[in-house]
Amino acid sequence: MKVNYLGKHNSLLGCFIAELRDVELQKDSMRFRHNLERISEIFAYEISKQMDYEPAQVQTPLGVAATSKLKEQVVIASILRAALPMHNGMLRCFDRAQNAFISAYRKYSKDNKFTISFEYLSSPSTEGKTIILCDPMLATGGSMVLSYRALIERGMPEKTHIVSVIASKDGIEYLKQNLASYPEVTLWVGEVDDELTLKSYIVPGLGDAGDLAYGDKM
Repeated sequence: MKVNYLGKHNSLLGCFIAELRDVELQKDSMRFRHNLERISEIFAYEISKQMDYEPAQVQTPLGVAATSKLKEQVVIASILRAALPMHNGMLRCFDRAQNAFISAYRKYSKDNKFTISFEYLSSPSTEGKTIILCDPMLATGGSMVLSYRALIERGMPEKTHIVSVIASKDGIEYLKQNLASYPEVTLWVGEVDDELTLKSYIVPGLGDAGDLAYGDKM
């Protein structure tokens, strides 16, 4: 599995991620969602550079211009609910993409241990297509692997791009170990943090992205 770490170089991406992390700016949920959207647009642009295109022509008012068009059929897949702003940002760039939505979450026991619970998948066929699978945080990697395996039950994709704004080193290693046998999987991350807490939250991280975007849940 190839890993593209975009945060290694200074860019606006780092500025937007810094705003996501800022405990004062996090009080503005609209700005938090907006930052996730524009971060996703940056990821979408970078991913687009690795896609296949075919020659095309477009009629202008004064003649015909040679251009190109995207050859791949994209499926944007997002893990609810935190990835919804990312989905919107991706869809603004890949505006002809098909869409998939996944419900997967941590189910905690009384001793603070948890399992990944998978409840729901709405997806078109993914056979021979390009999946872009989004979740803002890659902590343990468990929900991402579970979601990917659920998606490929709808057909084996030709390529998969997994996108996380902030990832832990442990989560990246888990994906490498568990997705090594699958074709053409690329992980895209904005920042990589070193530490996971006992409850498997990323440190310094940013907190619960779903709550920050859409409010506390029961």
